Amino acid sequence: MHKPRTFLASLALSACLALPAAAQDEAGLDTVVATVNGTEITVGHMIIARATLPEQYQQLPDEILFKGILDQLVQQTALADTYQGDLPARVKLSMENENRSLVAGEVIENVMAGPVDEEALKAAYEEQYASAEQGDEYNASHILVETEDEALAIKAELDGGADFAEMAREKSTGPSGPGGGSLGWFGKGMMVPSFEAAVIAMEPGAVSEPVETQFGWHVIMLNETRKTEAPALDTVREELELQIRQTRVQTTIDSITEAADVDRAAAEGIDPAILKNIEWLE
Repeated sequence: MHKPRTFLASLALSACLALPAAAQDEAGLDTVVATVNGTEITVGHMIIARATLPEQYQQLPDEILFKGILDQLVQQTALADTYQGDLPARVKLSMENENRSLVAGEVIENVMAGPVDEEALKAAYEEQYASAEQGDEYNASHILVETEDEALAIKAELDGGADFAEMAREKSTGPSGPGGGSLGWFGKGMMVPSFEAAVIAMEPGAVSEPVETQFGWHVIMLNETRKTEAPALDTVREELELQIRQTRVQTTIDSITEAADVDRAAAEGIDPAILKNIEWLE
């Protein structure tokens, strides 16, 4: 007895099978590609089947996918025709849930696809960026050594006129040493607390007393500070549009659900553990 081939087996055994050029030009969603016991299989059925494949299979050559998908749909249709009796509850309920999910998904897609008003976009930008309190950023350099005595000696040399960058290249054990100790720009929360606290308390151009962290002892020079700037609207447009659409979707879900005639009384008193009774679906 021949067993029906799986989709993967169909792909592996498939030879090139493409629609003739003329047929491809005329084919559409409702074009029938096969019939099984009178049941039609269309190009639309095949497109949906391909779209639900894992990504690695969608990368296969078109002619291989065409043959494999058609084989699978033919086999499934033939098998389905042989089923006798009532469908198990798990199949009926799965079909109902799938239908509910797909239709609800279409409503959400339609809401998401609606245009975003420019005024709403600008308002979201103002709220999230333009009106937000601007923070501070710091540009600092440091010299990292193992002991406090080393740090104190370095501080004394710097107070005596030594060049900070040269001292960093000569003395610092940190990865920034070869670059003159430069840490570049950073904001609050990006450095360990004791280091950050020292930097915040400094004025540009000042050199700190030795500061201890879990990495060792630091002598810090604050080069300059600046206020963070809000990004230009165009650079965050897509992000804001997505946020607006997601908010719109949630608002739609809430309003439609609230307007629906919903009665949950029947669920009261039911033990939540009832959902574990998977055997009821057999």
